[in-house]
Parts: sequence; structure tokens; C-alpha cells
Amino acid sequence: MLTRTRLFGGRTRVTFRLAADEPQGTVSVVGDFNGWQPGAAELVRRRNGTRTVTVSFPPGEHRFRYLATGGIWFDDDGADRIDPQGSLLRLG
Repeated sequence: MLTRTRLFGGRTRVTFRLAADEPQGTVSVVGDFNGWQPGAAELVRRRNGTRTVTVSFPPGEHRFRYLATGGIWFDDDGADRIDPQGSLLRLG
């Protein structure tokens, strides 16, 4: 699940949220915003039973995917579009 919050200067804060146990292990959000580097935006367990990480984006289109332990890649149904290259956010 994605939550978007508009910030001053045209930026948008996006919170990426997953269930605490599905998939198991470590999960990172990787994309063009962090050079597709695993661990650069790792989701953190919260008391409410979720894992989250928040990233601030400039306006434009941004590609991302989730990467879980064991090399499991998956997309977010809350993205603006999903295609063979992954999830796409359009932020204005």
C-alpha cells in the first residue's frame, strides 16, 4: 500500500507499507530514486503489524519494485501503473 503526502516545493512524500510478515525476511524498496540499491530504503517493522519506509520524491515519473530476502521481486498494486519494468509512480 502507498500513501502520498504533498510537500512544499512540489515534492511528494511516499510511504511504502506492507504487512509485517508477508513476505518473510527483509524487504527493501528499490528504484530509480536510489540507484536500485537493496537496503537503501529498507522497510522497518512497526508496532501496528506493518513495515514501512518513507521516501521524498521530486515531481515526475519514478520506477520502483520491492525486493525481499531470497531475491523475490514484486510490485505494488497501489502504483499508478505496473508493467514488465515494474511499478510506476507519477507525481506532480
